[in-house]
Amino acid sequence: MQNLENIELLSELTPQERAEIAAKCVWRTYGANEQILERSTDSRDMYFVVSGSVNIVNYGVSGREVTYATVGEGQYFGELSAIDGRARSANVVASSRCLLASLSPELFRDLLMRNPTIMMSVLQRLARIIRINDDRILDLSTLGAVQRVCQELLRMAEPDPLTANSWLIYPMPTQSVIASRVSTTRETVARVLGQLGHEGMVLKKGKTLYLKDRDAIEDYIKTLAMTPSQSNR
Repeated sequence: MQNLENIELLSELTPQERAEIAAKCVWRTYGANEQILERSTDSRDMYFVVSGSVNIVNYGVSGREVTYATVGEGQYFGELSAIDGRARSANVVASSRCLLASLSPELFRDLLMRNPTIMMSVLQRLARIIRINDDRILDLSTLGAVQRVCQELLRMAEPDPLTANSWLIYPMPTQSVIASRVSTTRETVARVLGQLGHEGMVLKKGKTLYLKDRDAIEDYIKTLAMTPSQSNR
């Protein structure tokens, strides 16, 4: 259905206002693994993810994929180019079948100017992205691969709405996606998840990874810091 009722950024608008924005969007469905945007292209539209999810990725000179983030249903992407008018800074690939609604940069900027609450939400999101990227740069400079995988799990985890003092990751990204985020191999991610599961620190059920003992994972990272032989691959 072509409506924007589930877009968190627009939640404070009236149904009529959301319908008016939806009518101004260009709607398109993408299949899993289909390229949506290419780095350095001139496209400036911003996109609402109405259903499905996409990965924000870049590729090194060797062709190695680096995943920055997964943008899921109800979220948005492409705001950087819509705001500053410059070329795309990353590639966007559908991680599952998805329905996207794109809004022109002129209309997006007008939306921000007319709605201070929405503008502040976008600013807070950009601030979060900067903080996460700062943390990842520090991780790459100071941590081994196993530590980086553990740190990424902690970074992705959110409070379990059903259980106090419990954390979960849903939907759990593939091992390849996690590996590309922290610059390691899928095999290393699999080994870390296996070890954490064996030690009772995490539990995988379906598409959800439960962090059973967040403090223990943090202690594990610190313990590895005192083990110089850990792999940095």
